[in-house]
Amino acid sequence: MKKILPVLLLILTISFAKAQGNFGKQIDEKKAIAATALPAKMEGKNEMPAKVTGTVESVCQVKGCWMKVNLNNGETMRVMFKDYGFFVPKDIAGKTVVFEGEAKKSMVPVEHLRHYAQDAGQSKEEIAKITEPKEELTFIADGVIVK
Repeated sequence: MKKILPVLLLILTISFAKAQGNFGKQIDEKKAIAATALPAKMEGKNEMPAKVTGTVESVCQVKGCWMKVNLNNGETMRVMFKDYGFFVPKDIAGKTVVFEGEAKKSMVPVEHLRHYAQDAGQSKEEIAKITEPKEELTFIADGVIVK
């Protein structure tokens, strides 16, 4: 009996750790394109279904309700989660992720940009400087894998 308990604990720990890497719809890594290649693939399109892999730059520190992923041009792409149906851990900056869903080019209103800045923990002064909408490449993910 003493030997069975440690084995069971090890199995549960491995199972829990593995489950922690998948959020939302269960997806796999096959055929994921690099986030750095996505802007070029979006050329001439306003939206496109995609599976993407990239490095997380930052995460919403309120709930984990969005993350920013690095692109090839020194900018980031905000990744949000379909129907606000799941969140990611708030401590995954610097980690590699794979996500699947819909990439979109859109004009983000000032109110949303300010809300995102507040979620990111920016100061009131920084938030007040946001006065113009911004065209951004965004992503609505159905599922995310955190590596």
